[in-house]
Amino acid sequence: METTIPSMKRKPRRADRGFTLIELMVVIAIIGILVSMAMPSYMHIVERAKEAVLRHNLAAIRDVIDQYYADKGKYPDSLDALVTDGYFRGHLPIDPITNQANWVTVPFSGNEEGQLEPTEGEEASGIWDVHSASEDTAIDGTKYSTW
Repeated sequence: METTIPSMKRKPRRADRGFTLIELMVVIAIIGILVSMAMPSYMHIVERAKEAVLRHNLAAIRDVIDQYYADKGKYPDSLDALVTDGYFRGHLPIDPITNQANWVTVPFSGNEEGQLEPTEGEEASGIWDVHSASEDTAIDGTKYSTW
């Protein structure tokens, strides 16, 4: 009597076969949809963060200008004077919109609301205010240069 040996071939299991092309395409499509939904939110968050830093840097520079005036009795002739006189360590804050320290300065004129009037014998000069050099528009619709 002859015995037959069953075939040594076995049917591959599902786990051994890997992923099909359609399964991979479905996963890639889902990832693409999720990324396309997340990108606008991410860009909006980045823009809001830059605006928050700009507001903070403007407030810091304006505060230092006021401190300079309180200490010396006059407004600084340039923003670099704030660094050389030790009001800022090393350098001026950076405008996060332009990525440079290229602030637009507003000279003291003594006639605008909120400006201190020069005292007797004091010259009306120096830098009274700063603004961003960017002409871009903020999320709220205002121009950064008006902040």
